[in-house]
Amino acid sequence: MAKKPSKGSGKPIPKVEINLEPSPKQREELLITLKDRLERHMNRHKGLEWARVQAKLEAHPEKLASLYAMENTGGEPDVVGYDEKADEYIFFDCSEQSPKGRRSICYDGVGQHARERKGVQPAGNAVDLAAAMGIELLNEDQYTELQELGEFDTKTESWLRTPANIRELGGAIFGDRRYDHVFVFHNSAPSFYAARGFRGSLSV
Repeated sequence: MAKKPSKGSGKPIPKVEINLEPSPKQREELLITLKDRLERHMNRHKGLEWARVQAKLEAHPEKLASLYAMENTGGEPDVVGYDEKADEYIFFDCSEQSPKGRRSICYDGVGQHARERKGVQPAGNAVDLAAAMGIELLNEDQYTELQELGEFDTKTESWLRTPANIRELGGAIFGDRRYDHVFVFHNSAPSFYAARGFRGSLSV
């Protein structure tokens, strides 16, 4: 009888690539995209003016690079708030579904290495990718705030920043929206699925 192929014998999933070096033209195009998105979704940021946001971004080019990475991986970042005390605008990934360019990933590096030792090749992991992009994973409270602005992850799921006590026991949390309700659930950190990515936040 022929030997069955191992679970990890298929072609490896392409790794998620992060680009933090947009060209001058790409930076200009990104600013246009962000302005258009802000003006089309004023319900997410009532009373905020694009000119002030743009001034912040131009003063912090490294933040614009992070937004480019968010945009380039399908996150569709948009302003969702303003922290008066810190004088910072807050961006979340606001794509309708979990960012398409960041899926098939484990929760963190430990989880990813555990899968790779078994011959399974995920596209990366949420914690390390977020760090490489210069952003933070949304936590459970932030994910709830996002879902109050619209309907997100109706067909997908997004890894969320996991409390240390849960991670120490081998788990990680993710969120989605089904049946007109927002759910936060758990999985083992090494798990990964084609419909699960992650969402991040950035303060500028």
